[in-house]
Amino acid sequence: MDEFVDLLCRLIAIPSFSREEGPVADALEEWMRGRGMDVSRKGNNLWLRSWEDPSSADFGREPSSVILLNAHLDTVRPSSGYTRDPFVPEVVDGTLYGLGSNDDGGSLVALLAAYRQLIRKRQPYGLIFCASAEEEVCGKEGIESVIPLLGRIDFGIIGEPTCMDMAVAERGLMVLDCTARGKSGHAAREEGENAIYKAMKDIDVIRSFRFEDVSPFLGPVKMTVTQIEAGTQHNVIPDACRFVVDVRSNGLYSNVEILETVQESLGCEVIARSTRLNSSSISMEHPAVKRGISLGLKPFGSPTTSNQAVISTFPTLKIGPGDSSRSHTADEFIRTDEIREGADIYVKLLDDLII
Repeated sequence: MDEFVDLLCRLIAIPSFSREEGPVADALEEWMRGRGMDVSRKGNNLWLRSWEDPSSADFGREPSSVILLNAHLDTVRPSSGYTRDPFVPEVVDGTLYGLGSNDDGGSLVALLAAYRQLIRKRQPYGLIFCASAEEEVCGKEGIESVIPLLGRIDFGIIGEPTCMDMAVAERGLMVLDCTARGKSGHAAREEGENAIYKAMKDIDVIRSFRFEDVSPFLGPVKMTVTQIEAGTQHNVIPDACRFVVDVRSNGLYSNVEILETVQESLGCEVIARSTRLNSSSISMEHPAVKRGISLGLKPFGSPTTSNQAVISTFPTLKIGPGDSSRSHTADEFIRTDEIREGADIYVKLLDDLII
């Protein structure tokens, strides 16, 4: 396992901000090819297929079902609060510090270690390992661009820091740009139509609105007004007031359904920046979930989005080493024993699994 911790240290030392993952993808590709792996690449996304891997027990055997193992290469930019160099990996008393160590390097190398171990014996499925780009910005040149190239996939593991608990549901994300229209006039006279007052009525609707169906893992749909802008100067009645609504769906309504409901409920203009980041969930009866529960893994609903949001053609389970609360924080870290335990649990979860 030490070679995978060493690999993570090598990757941390290379800045890999979203849409700038080229150098870190180069380094990972070089590492894979140096170990005889037949790696494919599109942009800054890399993948391996077990039935195309000469070191695999399933080499040359077309699989009847396929499992995807996915984690992302990109990171956010380091916050100003760092007291350590974010690009100098350092292991102190079993704790590895560095940008991307927890999100998502730990999952990346643990999944790669599990892939290498699982393919040593014949499995009842083919296995794909994919290191993808642009996850932190939900970019279209990440996993979304690769899925059509991978062929049939029946089930996916999305590696993200979850303390190795199973995220069986994940909230979706939609951002709404809302504009209330009024009519300008002089503030000293009784003229004009104040767009701020009109927006206040719609904002109050958003604040009190409740969608009827509540998810057992994710709870209700959550809508929050997060930005507002209006006016040009103190003595002019504003003729427009713009505000932004952050929407977190719960899997019981699609983003399109939520958008249509909001548009019908408000008096202002409502435009969605995108409706593609939908909520996701997996059946509690899925073989991987049932196996996980038998291993003592806890199912939960995740409030944060991941690559699950852009995968709709097969069920996925989000699980990985590390803790989500450390993601995007100063002096990010992961413990090396978390990486080792994560790889071990991945193997136990997937070895001989029938899907």
